[in-house]
Amino acid sequence: MTAMERFANSIVVPVVVLDKAEDAVPAARAMLAGGIDTMEITFRTACAPEAIRAVAENCPEVLVGAGTVLNLEQCKLALEMGAKFIVSPGFNPEVVGYCVKNGYPIFPGCPTTSDIEAAMSFGLKVVKFFPAEAMGGLKVIKAVAAPYGQMKFMPTGGVNEKNLLDYLAFDKIIACGGSWMVDKEAVATKNFAKITELTRSAVKTMLGFELKHIGVNCADPEEALKVAKKFSALFGWAVKEGNSSTFAGTAVECMKAPYLGKNGHIAVGTTSVVRAKAYLESQGFEFDESTAKYKGEKLNAIYLKDEIGGFAIHLVNK
Repeated sequence: MTAMERFANSIVVPVVVLDKAEDAVPAARAMLAGGIDTMEITFRTACAPEAIRAVAENCPEVLVGAGTVLNLEQCKLALEMGAKFIVSPGFNPEVVGYCVKNGYPIFPGCPTTSDIEAAMSFGLKVVKFFPAEAMGGLKVIKAVAAPYGQMKFMPTGGVNEKNLLDYLAFDKIIACGGSWMVDKEAVATKNFAKITELTRSAVKTMLGFELKHIGVNCADPEEALKVAKKFSALFGWAVKEGNSSTFAGTAVECMKAPYLGKNGHIAVGTTSVVRAKAYLESQGFEFDESTAKYKGEKLNAIYLKDEIGGFAIHLVNK
């Protein structure tokens, strides 16, 4: 998987400001334990280069990048220390040109249409939108995105757990940058468990897992209809027949023939099957690739490899 692919799967990129390089590795490991394997260490403090080097050398499973890169000197230093991507608050053609020429992902701040067109002239397809909320937030991103269908955005600045899903619901958002997961006080007091907790909460918010329906394996279409009608009689759910199953409302799917799972299946909705799959794989879960279903080129549903309690589990886009 390329750095850009890993970046896209991250959904949220923690923006990390450190006062001591020694805190970089514990912070990286804390976020990794919470389910995020990407971090942007900013050049707002003098220890940034050493912090990047420490993470790159000691946490190779973490995709570490450099943020608040203001000039070519900082850019070269960050890459020398092991940064895998560069983020800058504005559009610096010297920095962008160097990264493009040498094959490093670069996300320059581009809050205006002129900035976006400058980025496009270098062949960029993803830019940072900063400061997101101060510049008008999602409403403005949608407006500037309209003429540039090929461009995607990483909003940063004012993004938090309360508005995260609003941003991620727009298909032109590749990921969001945010600092709320790396609480300054928690870092200062070495309370890295809190960072894990905040990171895990952010992951749950951005993936939005919720039960969609339960599938019941039936012997044949007649039994499927009979079972659906029983649920209808109990709860008043409308019966709706399909090609391979009969639904009782939206909660129960009665299969017209035994399908995956000893007892049936459980469908779990998520804001993004692609990102949820990447996250769960990072946590050690495996998927049955033969069950993948697409809408166009977008992965829409897929089953986990193992059953739970006799039920096959599959993810589906909300």
